[in-house]
Amino acid sequence: MSAIRLISKNPLVQIHLPDGRTLEGPRGSSVGDLLQPIVDTLPAPLVGAVINGELHELTRLIELEARVIPVTMADADGARIYRRSLTFILEVAFSALFPAPAKLFIEHSLSSGGYYCSVQGRGPLNVEELQRVETEMQRLVGEDLSFGGREVTVQEAIEQFTARGFADKPLLLRRRRKPKITLYRVGNHVDYHHGFMVPSTGYLKWFKLSVVNGGFALHFPRRHAPTTVAPLVDNPQLVRAFRQYGDWLTRLGIQSVGALDDAILNGRSREIILVSEALHEQHIATIARQIAEKRDQARLVLISGPSSSGKTTFSRRLAIQLLSQGLSPFALELDNYFLGHDRTPRDESGQMDFETIDALDLAQLGDHLARLLAGEEVQLPRFNFHAGQPETGETVRLRPGQLIILEGIHGLNPRLISAELAAQSFKVYASALTQLNLDRHNRISTTDTRLLRRIVRDARERGYSATQTIARWESVRRGEKRHIFPHQENADVMFNSALAYELSVLRPLAEPLLRQVEHGTPEWIEARRLLSFIEWFLPIETDAVPDNSILREFVGGSNLKDFKVWGAWAEPRESGMPDAR
Repeated sequence: MSAIRLISKNPLVQIHLPDGRTLEGPRGSSVGDLLQPIVDTLPAPLVGAVINGELHELTRLIELEARVIPVTMADADGARIYRRSLTFILEVAFSALFPAPAKLFIEHSLSSGGYYCSVQGRGPLNVEELQRVETEMQRLVGEDLSFGGREVTVQEAIEQFTARGFADKPLLLRRRRKPKITLYRVGNHVDYHHGFMVPSTGYLKWFKLSVVNGGFALHFPRRHAPTTVAPLVDNPQLVRAFRQYGDWLTRLGIQSVGALDDAILNGRSREIILVSEALHEQHIATIARQIAEKRDQARLVLISGPSSSGKTTFSRRLAIQLLSQGLSPFALELDNYFLGHDRTPRDESGQMDFETIDALDLAQLGDHLARLLAGEEVQLPRFNFHAGQPETGETVRLRPGQLIILEGIHGLNPRLISAELAAQSFKVYASALTQLNLDRHNRISTTDTRLLRRIVRDARERGYSATQTIARWESVRRGEKRHIFPHQENADVMFNSALAYELSVLRPLAEPLLRQVEHGTPEWIEARRLLSFIEWFLPIETDAVPDNSILREFVGGSNLKDFKVWGAWAEPRESGMPDAR
């Protein structure tokens, strides 16, 4: 105890990095300034920091000794900070060059690394006008202007936006439960953006604008190449799917979350649910008719999509619609064609890689598909996931004219089947491509929608905590980027499984799961972000969701859970007699 004594306050403060290094500087310095000596050693540009387990902006002042993890553009949170800040200076530049009544909308993501943007209140920007916007953005970057964040009351923010002629932002903010909100300023331009920003415009060096599909693209770097802006990849199918969803929202009269909340308060929940589900059913029926029109050529229906896109329920609802068209589909499970664990490829870390197409026995799959479509009897495999090995499954033969539905993440990969089989296929890409945004400048990530779906389903069906699901999500996303998204444009048609009302249903189910994530863990930062996001949605009771909805695959209670079309002949090995199922 003799070593303990009163001393005067040290004018210096230390921060401790994950690799064991310690930095020291004047107490009260920003974390960004304290990290400056090591920025050249980081894998990507610095844009944020985790301080004692919580994500913060680089302007956060350090008054006490702290544990600090640098956040770069190669990190998920860092990428969000960069992109959010970039949309702000796009907004600043656009408003300076094209004042009201022109309105800028940040709409949806593009697979090559960018956002699709549109303009209302005037015609689309031409190449020359867009170049002026890009030049103005570059000027803002060169001046290195501060993102001045200022906390104001929600009422003050509502009055500001109302006075400036905004409709969606006041509508959103009226439902906010917290009394205050942070508004950001660059020059004279002020706006609300949901999440953290970089300290100043000088951080935003990497971007490009290009005219595309009646609007324009804001290009930004991908996480794996954080200082490189990739050229635009044409995604006409994806853009059409987003536009169709936007048209659906227009029909419902809910083009922002504030409008959705307003409709719920006004008793329109049932109407929104029924119309949303009817639009889904209409689209599924249209896809079934397209397949039926090609019944002589398309005897193999391939369905692909990322995790939690609702592929299983979509496949079963499609099967029902095909039955109504006089077609009898046979569901073949791609998972049964996994190689044994002794033959499974390994990833960079030496772990078994079940996401790659090379984890499947492609030769056996191709042989079985060809023989089934030729009317031959085939003994199918059944994969034993506990033993990690394939086993002998049932023996089947298709009925004359019967088609096969094959659903799995590699359904659109050209390597999955031969060119001969591909000529007999109809390919569907399914994903939750939400177009409903918080407001015209704050988009909702389609990935967040799928993650919330998965958190709810994993807890209900597999007993996983939100911590476990979030911890696995980065690996899932990495597999999607490598094996699914590059092939999505190979689809003959895209099915958008997003529902306008689903986040209102998921909120009361996801919130208690997210609140159980332990503070101080990496998953807690993500859980806190998701909690902050879903607070914008007024809840809707699960009981209001129809039993055959895509959403039931995640919240439970689907009447399609055990649905199966028994259309093939199964040959019991004991007697050799066919059993019509």
